[in-house]
Amino acid sequence: MLLSHEFRLRHLTATALLAVFLVSAADAAPQATLPSSPAASAQGAEPGSDPRPVAQDPRAPEMFRLANGMGVLVIPDHRAPVVTHMVWYRVGAADETPGKTGLAHFLEHLMFKGTEKIAPGEFSKTIARNGGQDNAFTNYDFTAYYQAIAKDRLPLVMSMEADRMTGLRLTDKEVLPERDVVLEELRMRLENEPVALLQSAMNAKLYGKHPYGRDVIGVKSEVEKLSTADALDFYRRFYTPNNAILIVAGDITGAELKPLAEKYYGSIPDRAPTYVRKRPAVEWPKAPERVTLHDPRVQEPTWLRFYPAPSQAGAGPREAAALDVLAEILGGGTTSRLYQALVVREKVASSVQSWYDGDNLDAGDFGIYALPRLGGNLADAEKAIAVEVARLLKDGVAADELDRAKTQLVASDIYARDTQQTLAYAYGSALMTGVSAREVFEWPDYIRAVTADDVLAAAHKVFDKSNTVTGELLPEEKP
Repeated sequence: MLLSHEFRLRHLTATALLAVFLVSAADAAPQATLPSSPAASAQGAEPGSDPRPVAQDPRAPEMFRLANGMGVLVIPDHRAPVVTHMVWYRVGAADETPGKTGLAHFLEHLMFKGTEKIAPGEFSKTIARNGGQDNAFTNYDFTAYYQAIAKDRLPLVMSMEADRMTGLRLTDKEVLPERDVVLEELRMRLENEPVALLQSAMNAKLYGKHPYGRDVIGVKSEVEKLSTADALDFYRRFYTPNNAILIVAGDITGAELKPLAEKYYGSIPDRAPTYVRKRPAVEWPKAPERVTLHDPRVQEPTWLRFYPAPSQAGAGPREAAALDVLAEILGGGTTSRLYQALVVREKVASSVQSWYDGDNLDAGDFGIYALPRLGGNLADAEKAIAVEVARLLKDGVAADELDRAKTQLVASDIYARDTQQTLAYAYGSALMTGVSAREVFEWPDYIRAVTADDVLAAAHKVFDKSNTVTGELLPEEKP
C-alpha cells in the first residue's frame, strides 16, 4: 500500500484527517493547562533503558530503547487480547538518491519476497492463517510494516519481521516482475487520476527542488530502471535496528514486551551507521503560482490552493494546534465559515474545505479546495474564498466558533482511539517526523488551550504571504 500525499483531498473530512494524528486516552475537563516540556519525552531514551511512560499519566504509552539502538513504544489498549505490531524505518521517498526515485516504495514491495526461512509470498499467507492482517506503507519520511493479530501470536510476527530485517533475499526473478507491479500502480494512482496529476504539479511548484516536490511513488522513467542491486543497497544501508522503531499497540505492557523485543530484535547488530538526513532547505515560491490542467476525463472543475506552512515539528505544538483549529473554523465542516458562505449563502460551491497538513519533517502546507456548484465557475468560488479569508484576518474569530472547533477536534481525537492501527500510526508518524510521543498523548490539552489570538496569529502567518500555489482542474478545452 502506498501511503503518501498523492491526493490529499481523499483525507479532507475533519474526522478522517484528524483521526490519523490526534491520539490520546485523555478525557480531561474543557479547560486544561498546557503540558510542560514536551521535548522531555521518552523519545530520547538511552540504549538499554527500561520502559517508562512518556507522560505522567497511567494511561500513557511507555517507551524504551534496546541496546542496539532500536526504539520501542508500547501503547496500552486492554479491551481485547489483540495487538498491532509495527516496525518503522527512518527512511522514505525524500531520502532517495537522486536519479533513483521510487526506491523506498519499491523496496517496501520487495520486503514481501521472502528470506531463507520464508518463501516469497508466504509472509502474508502465514499472517492470514493465524487470523491476522498485514500491510505496509511508504511516505516521504518513513517506511513502515504492520500486523494486527491475536496477542498470543505476537512472538510469531516479531520473529518474522526480525527475520526480514536482516535476511531479505532478492533476485531478478522476484524483483523485475514486482517493478512492473509498481509501474502499474503508478499508472493507476497517478497517471489515471486527474486530481493526482494536478496535485503532483502543484507540489512541484510549492516545494521546488526539495524532495517533497516529487511523488512518493517516484518518477516513471527512473522507476523503470531500478534494479535488484539498487534495492539491496538501499536495504542494507537503511534497514538496520538503529534506524528503526518498534511500536506495539494493544493488550500488552512494557514489562511484557521488553523481553520479547530483546529476544527478537535486540540480538540484531546494526549493520550501518544511524542515518543522518542531509536535505536541501525548502525554498517556497517567490510569487503566486498557478497550475491549470485540462483533462478529457474531468466532468466538473475543481479548485485547489496550497499555502506554505511549517511542519508540526517546526511550528511546535502550540502553533500547530492553532493551525488545526484555524482549519476547522475556516473549512472544517458544514458549520465552517467557508461552507456557510460559499455553499449556503452565496451558492457558488457545492463543497469546500480547508486543512492543515503538518505531518512532514521539513515543512507542511495549509490547503483549501472547492467544487463549484453545477454550472458555476472557479473564479466565483476563488473570489468568495478570498473574501472570507480577508474577513477572518480583519475580524478574528468569535468565542462560539472557537469553542465549537476545539470541541470537534477533541471529539475526533477520542474517536481515533477505537482503532489500534490509528493509534500506532499516529505515534509512529509523529516520532518519524520530529514530534515527541508525549506531545501526541497530550495533544487534546494543546487544542483546548488555543485562544482566539492564537488562531489569528496562525492565520496571519499562513495568509499574509503571496507565495501560494493555486490549481485548477478543468474539462478538456473545446476547439
